[in-house]
Amino acid sequence: MPTKLEQLKLALQERILILDGAMGTMIQKHKLEEEDYRGERFADWHILIKGNNDLLSLTQPQIIEQIHREYLEAGADIIETNTFNATTISMEDYEMAKFSREINLESAKLARKVCDEIEAKDPSKPRYVAGVLGPTSKTCSLSPDVNDPSFRNITFDALVEAYIESTLALMEGGSDIILIETIFDTLNSKAAAFGVEEAFEQAGRTLPVMISGTITDASGRTLSGQTTEAFYNSIRHIKPISIGLNCALGPDLLRQYVEELSGVCETYTSVHPNAGLPNEFGEYDLEAYEMSVEMIDWAKCGFINIVGGCCGTTPEHIKAFTDGVEGVSPRKLPELEVKMRLSGLEACNLN
Repeated sequence: MPTKLEQLKLALQERILILDGAMGTMIQKHKLEEEDYRGERFADWHILIKGNNDLLSLTQPQIIEQIHREYLEAGADIIETNTFNATTISMEDYEMAKFSREINLESAKLARKVCDEIEAKDPSKPRYVAGVLGPTSKTCSLSPDVNDPSFRNITFDALVEAYIESTLALMEGGSDIILIETIFDTLNSKAAAFGVEEAFEQAGRTLPVMISGTITDASGRTLSGQTTEAFYNSIRHIKPISIGLNCALGPDLLRQYVEELSGVCETYTSVHPNAGLPNEFGEYDLEAYEMSVEMIDWAKCGFINIVGGCCGTTPEHIKAFTDGVEGVSPRKLPELEVKMRLSGLEACNLN
């Protein structure tokens, strides 16, 4: 019987895998109020906590389970844990850092439970839990004070410690993959990767790692200023199972950067874009069929190995992606010339 990792590697060679869609978008559909977020356990919490979606893994686990189930039934191979803001650093926004480990642990358990339930109905299609590590609400490369460019409100070591705690809990809860996603600052992703490696060493085992960065606007750069290839060069030494792009842009604007990544990336590629850019009400207008046309085009052009959705996407989008890329061959890993690949804000490749 092959291991989960062996099954994953084999599946990536055979077909395009489907990642789930937005968690926050689905939570918003429930129109939860402050008391819903609090539940019984946090009924007397001293500050407002509405919007702390990760906490719902503790206070409204049935909602999170149902969202996972809907994405799996829509065709997702990989579902993401409800832990995008569950590090101690981000949870401090609600003065709940002490619950970080528990939220990561319980979120992974919820995803694992539903994955196992769906997989039991069709053992021929393994389902995978991706333990999510978000970028945190801090940036290690940039100063939040325009009057003091040297100021930082977080240190590399503090980020590492937060990521170690979250990773260990995600592993304990049953994650198959660790997904470092929505990276807008490459130094944050390096801290995350270092923390993940430290967690693997402490746990005495490893998991495959996915990394996904964010091109923040039409400049084609991350928030900390790197181009797609420069971002790739900065993190390729980590040897993740996939490197990709997500969030910020809709598929029309993201296409050229997905193509660029596909041409320089020696490992598998992933993409989960937003359902277009937000409208004046902060909502996303790109319907499932419209978005799937772009995804199918990318698949047929040989750009992608893993495809899913970010902000604004729903199980309907994921079903459309699943149906659309079925039978389309996955991207083949390119054989690239050996070079010394360096990066600052832009790539510098020397042979």
